[in-house]
Amino acid sequence: MRVIAGELKGQRLVAPRGWTVRPTSDRVREAVFSALGDVAGMRVLDLYCGTGALSIEALSRGAAAAALVDRDTRPALGNVERLGLTDRVELVRADVERWLAARGEDPGSARFDLVFVDAPYRLADRVGQALDTHLPRLLAAGGRAVVESGARSPLRIDSLERARQRRYSSTDVSFYAKGEA
Repeated sequence: MRVIAGELKGQRLVAPRGWTVRPTSDRVREAVFSALGDVAGMRVLDLYCGTGALSIEALSRGAAAAALVDRDTRPALGNVERLGLTDRVELVRADVERWLAARGEDPGSARFDLVFVDAPYRLADRVGQALDTHLPRLLAAGGRAVVESGARSPLRIDSLERARQRRYSSTDVSFYAKGEA
């Protein structure tokens, strides 16, 4: 698994052996960023970040900063430190649903231009409600969310407008947009 494009193109991303992470495949990441286009200057939020592959790809392509949230951030920490991204990344070790609720209720918290959601596929039913409730509050006006889930039971965010949906083998990727406020 490698960074596909940008300043870190070709750099290896590691997923420690024996850890329960399912990194987004290079093929899916390439398709996602092709669909997103220019991400330069964006503030990125990576929920259920795992290895941090999605947000690291965004940073490599010019995103300004990223917040990576997961119950265990050690897989992402290794990649962030090895690639010299510590000054542009905030690692948040927390239960994502609780973090969403706390952050979504804070009217003064920063908003994100781009949010990646790559929850464990088995949790799709459980996390959907929290995402549906809190994700719109975290997106900046005109912001976008990319939600990766299992193709058999895709994760839907009804509170946002789905702009695009693609299937890559057993992976469903949905692109959501928040209108201009």
